[in-house]
Amino acid sequence: MENKNKNKINRRDFIKIVGISTATFSGMMYGCKPRGESDDKGPTTAANVPTGEMTYRTSPTTGDKVSILGYGCMRWPTLPSPAGDGNVIDQDAVNKLVDYAIAHGVNYFDTAPVYVQGWSERSTGNALKRHPRDKFFVATKMSNMRAYSREESLAMYHKSFRELQVDYIDYYLLHSVGGGDGMGLLKKRFFDNGMLDFLMEERKAGRIRNLGFSYHGDIKVFDYLLSIHDKVKWDFVQIQMNYLDWHHAKEINKSNTNAEYLYGELQKRGIPAIIMEPLLGGRLSNVPDHVMAHLKQREPDNSVASWAFRFAGTYPGVLTVLSGMTYMEHLQDNIRTYSPLKPLTQEDLDFLEGTADLIVQYPTVPCNDCKYCMPCPYGIDIPAILVHYNKCVNEGNVSNTQGDENYKEARRAFLVGYDRSVPKLRQASHCIGCNQCSPECPQGIDIPKELHKIDEYVEKLKQGTL
Repeated sequence: MENKNKNKINRRDFIKIVGISTATFSGMMYGCKPRGESDDKGPTTAANVPTGEMTYRTSPTTGDKVSILGYGCMRWPTLPSPAGDGNVIDQDAVNKLVDYAIAHGVNYFDTAPVYVQGWSERSTGNALKRHPRDKFFVATKMSNMRAYSREESLAMYHKSFRELQVDYIDYYLLHSVGGGDGMGLLKKRFFDNGMLDFLMEERKAGRIRNLGFSYHGDIKVFDYLLSIHDKVKWDFVQIQMNYLDWHHAKEINKSNTNAEYLYGELQKRGIPAIIMEPLLGGRLSNVPDHVMAHLKQREPDNSVASWAFRFAGTYPGVLTVLSGMTYMEHLQDNIRTYSPLKPLTQEDLDFLEGTADLIVQYPTVPCNDCKYCMPCPYGIDIPAILVHYNKCVNEGNVSNTQGDENYKEARRAFLVGYDRSVPKLRQASHCIGCNQCSPECPQGIDIPKELHKIDEYVEKLKQGTL
């Protein structure tokens, strides 16, 4: 097999340059607002977090009783490495989050070999092994996007069992199908090497209990995989679904497919849906200020994020809704939303459709902070740059002219926040346009184009030439 990684920086060097999950801190703790200031003034105390009231859905294929809130393990909290060469997962914090989640009814945990630069499975396994095996369902994936020979794929599969410390996996996914060149890469990853047949045999043997796939990008791949459902018998499918993508996915990114279509096709076949990106990488919790006021006016006591989670959970074909909860207050807020779930009314859905119409007018980059584009061979923190830009767009701190009333304030907020969020050596100005990143992006973003656009904007702000 061709060595597809020969020009790519290795993980050890990447850690020395940038560490792990720095974009997580950039997106959550910095930006145009002062550090630690919350965008959403929803309730954060533990006193009003219900216990024993979690909503569950039953899988039609295995009868699993699954919590409607699923834990996405892509954004585990991190700490500075003792060696000073990056960050490492904060296992104590992960244990506390997992313990709290299970105590409040969460029983679905979703990880992958590529999450948190390759350490999520091990950290998730360490936390879950402290609980009885029948208290949780664990999901992981065949993330063979770059190394897809049969030998490499089998090695990844068997390693997942060791890292998770289990002898069976409850939910196993073909990861991120539809990316790259679509059908061509799908065939290389799962058909030409015989891996799909292998995984179906593993399901028969009981080492996989549910087999499915996560969809990103090329609709031909999604439709093709559903066309072979009678042969494969997909137990579930993971899709991106939220109230913005329901009707506006193509407006945000031409390569995306409206979630209404994806969900509808699964419903026709009786395949349960697992939902990823209910918040669009945080964009539906960090909405423009006037949109936040719009939501708060209707339900002042609930968080902005709760609208997105209620939307996803309202549809009966949804088995669980994944959330990458780095902080305890996020976990607590989501538990409140789903303990129990109060489904949206048709009036609520119409209200959210109007809200989506407002949000789509803002020219944000459709980055979900998944970090699949990383590492950059030149050390650029791509997700942190895009997250900062989107945050400033939402807060009205992106100005196109000195004639704007708030130009000075917006200029200062953008530039100061940029330097806080992204170290100078990792900013967009260092992008040479090698385009190693774009093929890895599930959202189909032309990343060098966006970085150059942001860098040009930054330079104009610095020079005062807008």
